[in-house]
Amino acid sequence: MTTHEAASTAARNSVPAPKSRSDGLRYGALFGPVVFGVTAAGVALPDVASSLGASSSATAWVLTAHALALGVGTALFGRLADTRGVRAALLLGSLVLAAGAVVCLVAPDLGVLVAGRFVQAAGSGAMAACALALTASVPPDRRARAFAGFGAMMAVFSAGATLAGGVLTAWVTWRVALVLPALSLFVVPLCLAGAPKRKNSEGETGRAVDLPGAVLLTLTAMAFLVLIQSSALALSTPLVTVTAAVLLLSAAGLAWRIRGSETSFVPRPLVTDRVFLKAAVIGIGVYGGLFAAMYAVPQLLVRDHGWSVLSVGLWLLPGAVAGAVLSRLAGRLTAGDHGDRLLGVVSLAFAAALAGALTGSGVLLLILGASLGFSAFSVTQVFTTAMMAGHIEPARRGGAMGLLNLTFFVGGGVGSATAGALAKAMPLSTALGVVALFPLLAALVAFSLSGRTSRRASRGTS
Repeated sequence: MTTHEAASTAARNSVPAPKSRSDGLRYGALFGPVVFGVTAAGVALPDVASSLGASSSATAWVLTAHALALGVGTALFGRLADTRGVRAALLLGSLVLAAGAVVCLVAPDLGVLVAGRFVQAAGSGAMAACALALTASVPPDRRARAFAGFGAMMAVFSAGATLAGGVLTAWVTWRVALVLPALSLFVVPLCLAGAPKRKNSEGETGRAVDLPGAVLLTLTAMAFLVLIQSSALALSTPLVTVTAAVLLLSAAGLAWRIRGSETSFVPRPLVTDRVFLKAAVIGIGVYGGLFAAMYAVPQLLVRDHGWSVLSVGLWLLPGAVAGAVLSRLAGRLTAGDHGDRLLGVVSLAFAAALAGALTGSGVLLLILGASLGFSAFSVTQVFTTAMMAGHIEPARRGGAMGLLNLTFFVGGGVGSATAGALAKAMPLSTALGVVALFPLLAALVAFSLSGRTSRRASRGTS
């Protein structure tokens, strides 16, 4: 009996480690192509504008619409994963992702391209939501290894995104660079095997997704982004008035639904959860800065410094590799192991680099700013996922992670929209410097997490 118990213990200790790591690698590969929708597309923006005869302000919607739909898709499919299971969410999301990619490949003008990007990003959001839900569901004793594997795959995709965007835009076509998120489809079969068809007894299978709440949330975010861009889009006064009315009504309807329905798409307990809110502010700040940088930096390098799109991708590669290394490090850290301090330092450096654009648009400063944005993005995604995995109960984890990433991506859309709007009234480099306020806010909140963690640790040892 003792021998049998010893053998069982040894088996338990030997199997989880490689399995947890391989699970993390697989889920990271499912999420990884989502990165291409921002970085590879940002590198391709100058060619998109010239090919379709669109202004730089209008092409900002290639990123803004993507950010909005990616956020909504992540939240919607995250909730679907809670109610109908990850398997159903993966299959439906794959169809949406494939349909959007086809539209992008054949789009004759910017309007159709933006619509295709919206549909594609919604499907890509399903990949992100399912990857996060699967990773967060790993048992706590194996979670650190799973997040290390997840961070490693995020590292690979983050490192190759700008180069892939530059190479494909220069040697093939910018259209292929814009549909790289569809690479997630090749990983879906590998994740379906381990994805439960239905939630277990801890789950909420059978409850319907709150579609009215999802629509209200989407309308609120979309109207807000349009209003930010109203001057850049040269919208008429009546249209601006209608958009403002839609924003007020949808926001009021969403608030009423949150207060009055226990099954609201945005659960009331989540809105009042301080850990969730702090994680959301961090993500909004970092993603807002990154999306603004990916909108502005390639254009500044191509337009003001005469660079080719391929050169932009090559020179941004070292920074993406640095972000890759940091994301793997973040996967091994928890809040108690100073992961929040790492996030704060990287976000602060990112803010400082963007603020430096106020003094001019020097090449090295632009590259540094974008590179630090990659680092901050990678660390933020891995760290906040790990933090929320231990904070949210399993039954609501998919929806909560989806809503958290909704705030991240909408924050990214606000960042690119803000940079595009400010560029109408000031130099693009100056607009980029103003957006430094986004990652600065993220850094301050991250450091506040660090202080809270230190106080808890000191109480625990006294």
